[in-house]
Parts: sequence; structure tokens; C-alpha cells
Amino acid sequence: MTEAIQRKAEIERKTKETNIKISLCLDGQGKCEIDTGISFFDHMLTAFCHHGRFDIYLVCKGDLDVDCHHTVEDIGITLGTAFSKAMGDKSGLCRYGMSVIPMDEALVCCNVDISNRPYLVFNGKFQTHRLGELDTQMIKEFFYAFAARAGITLHVNPVYGANDHHIAEAMFKAFGHALKQGITRSENQGALSTKGSL
Repeated sequence: MTEAIQRKAEIERKTKETNIKISLCLDGQGKCEIDTGISFFDHMLTAFCHHGRFDIYLVCKGDLDVDCHHTVEDIGITLGTAFSKAMGDKSGLCRYGMSVIPMDEALVCCNVDISNRPYLVFNGKFQTHRLGELDTQMIKEFFYAFAARAGITLHVNPVYGANDHHIAEAMFKAFGHALKQGITRSENQGALSTKGSL
């Protein structure tokens, strides 16, 4: 981009359970290099990256010998932190984003408010317990951790669907589109709030 400095962040998070490195550019082209150790989760994050046009480098070494919980949750924490850092004080953003994404028989609606008020509404239900090596119950935990650390209000609502792979993928694609709308710079320089700040 020539009209504005690209918004970037680099985050490292190391605990006894995970070791995560993330490099993020909000104003990217959807380029990504992702290795979480969970192939299906890599697939979901790649979809999020491409549909949001975010450039993301993400590597995680987690205690997958236990299960996928710590890896998925900690990636949500770290990626949400990276987005918060890259967005800065969140002034001058469009703030709101909405996307409705169909994937074959599935339809998912995602709404985002760059609000500085973390909140998650997640009405996803899955018929299977796992998609590849990803526990389906961890999808909600990822979105919760991301919203909490990024400081966003996030609603993820499948309208209908039968195939869990399609439902999950539509969630991540819709999230990418909605978040991209919300973080887009507006013509106004201040915060889109009657309070004067977020």
C-alpha cells in the first residue's frame, strides 16, 4: 500500500504447553505459511487468511501428545493479540463487518464489531467430535480466545448445514471476510463511536 503504512505485528508466546511465533500483516494479499501440527486447523486458518487477505506466518509447537486443546486455544490467544497490536488504537476503522458465506449445503453468518468490548456468541453445533485431528469443540474455544485478545465482539451463527467440514470452513471464511471489513480504514480519522473513543 502507498497511501498508508502497512499494519503489522510480530508475536511470540512460549509456555510449558506451546511455543508460538506469529508474523501478521493486516494489509496483505492472503499469503500464509501455517504449521500448527494439526492439518485440519491449518486448513481452516489458511481459509481465514486468504479470505481476509491477511499475510500470516504462524508456527506452533504444542503438546499434541496430550490433545489439541492447548495448541488451538493458545493460537487463538496469540493471533488475537497480534491483531490487536496491528490495529493499534482502533481509531479510523470501519469498525463493523458482516459476511454470509455458503459452502455447498452449509450457510454461515459472521458479524464483527471492533469494539474494545470482547464478546463471543457462537451457535455452532457439530455432529462429529473430530475433523481430522481437530476436536470440533475447540473451534468455539479458538474464536473465544481470539475475540478476547483482539478486543472484538464476534458472532458466529451457522444458518443451516449438514456436513461438518463445510460448516467449519464456512465459519472461518466468513470470519475472514467480516474481520477484513471491520479493520478497513474509513475516511474518518476518529473512532466510529458516539463516545469519541472505543
